[in-house]
Amino acid sequence: MSRLSYLLALVLLPVLSHAAEPLNPDQLLQRIRSERAAEVSAMQAREQAFVSDRSEQAQLLARAKAELDREKAEAERLKAEFDRQEAALAEQEKLLAQRVGHLGELFGVVRQSAGDIAAQWQDSLLNVQYPERLQRLHSLAESRALPSADDLDGFWMALLEDLAASGRVEQLTLPVVAADGQRSEQPVLRVGSFSAYGQNAFLRYDADSGQLLAPARQPSGMGLVNDYLDSDAALAALPVDPSRGTLLAQLQLEPDFWTRLQQGGLVGWVIVALGLFGLCLAAWRMVYLAGVSRKVSGQMRDLNNPRADNPLGRIIGVLGPKPQLADLETLELKLDEAILQETPPLERGQPLLKLLTAVAPLLGLLGTVTGMIVTFQAITQTGGGDSRLMADGISQALVTTVQGLVVAIPLLFLHALLASRSKALIQILEQQSAGLIALHLSGAPRRD
Repeated sequence: MSRLSYLLALVLLPVLSHAAEPLNPDQLLQRIRSERAAEVSAMQAREQAFVSDRSEQAQLLARAKAELDREKAEAERLKAEFDRQEAALAEQEKLLAQRVGHLGELFGVVRQSAGDIAAQWQDSLLNVQYPERLQRLHSLAESRALPSADDLDGFWMALLEDLAASGRVEQLTLPVVAADGQRSEQPVLRVGSFSAYGQNAFLRYDADSGQLLAPARQPSGMGLVNDYLDSDAALAALPVDPSRGTLLAQLQLEPDFWTRLQQGGLVGWVIVALGLFGLCLAAWRMVYLAGVSRKVSGQMRDLNNPRADNPLGRIIGVLGPKPQLADLETLELKLDEAILQETPPLERGQPLLKLLTAVAPLLGLLGTVTGMIVTFQAITQTGGGDSRLMADGISQALVTTVQGLVVAIPLLFLHALLASRSKALIQILEQQSAGLIALHLSGAPRRD
């Protein structure tokens, strides 16, 4: 039905397009016949083309089916080959496992040993001379594959090199970083894996930078190293650090005298200032009493000629050349008054020195209390997890106590010494005064 409608439309289309033109019945029939013949010819051409394409498509389909059959056959062959190869691989792996046996455990022990030795050699100063050995050990310890014969041989040779180098004392040229940060090549004397010495300095190996460092603070004993270098003897004494640099590193962390003073804080500086003032005061009084003692000793050798430059001469001058012996009590009172006048200059500064002796420990206790307050504040803020934050308060608490005792103890001895010397001089004045009265009462001449 659809095909008939299509043919009818094709027939009526030219008629409708020319409907405007007037045609007679014969002309219209002729036109219809000609157009019908053209349509039949076109339909026959299309049918022949379709038949031709159908045969070609059939040939293409046949070729595609043949190609599919060949590919299926190849897939079957490859699958069979894959199964065969997989079976052969499983057989070979089984054979490898049988032949390896306990070598897997052995290689595991080798990797573990390489890691342990690398950790032991991390801080060894031999790494400066053999810088590649740590990398080799780390590669062997971190490897997941079985080590080769070359790897095992290199591991064995590294152990032998360390064993031989640990027993040698040799002089090498190695890079050294000085205390000011300057890096230079210089001769280095290495004593096994224990100590290394540069130009007038003990050297320490730094594992982080992989270099030899010359610390700022040096221990004693460098003279023995110079003597060893200048000597041709077979045996010589050398200072060796058995801790392999740990003692030298700890020496750098030990604070010096100036750092200790700074740790005392404000209270510590006050204690130091009072201590210096007390020492100066004691030294001044010691010099003064020594001068007075020399002048009194000289006056005692010449009592007949009193001088006014010493206390004994001034006391003798109170009596005069001809004292009135009738009024003995008045004479004694004059001598006592003269002794009382001479006593304060001899004891001057001793009460202040005694006060400083008592105040210094109290200031140390004050520094201890303030240091503990700082420590408790740090504990409150951080919870006590970081001890370095509490070190400031603890240092102040301990250092100020030490400073107070260090100042108080010498000042206490100095005060006792000054008191004993001044009392000795006052006792000499009293003895000589009593002797002068006795001489005047007896009427005997003065004797030296």
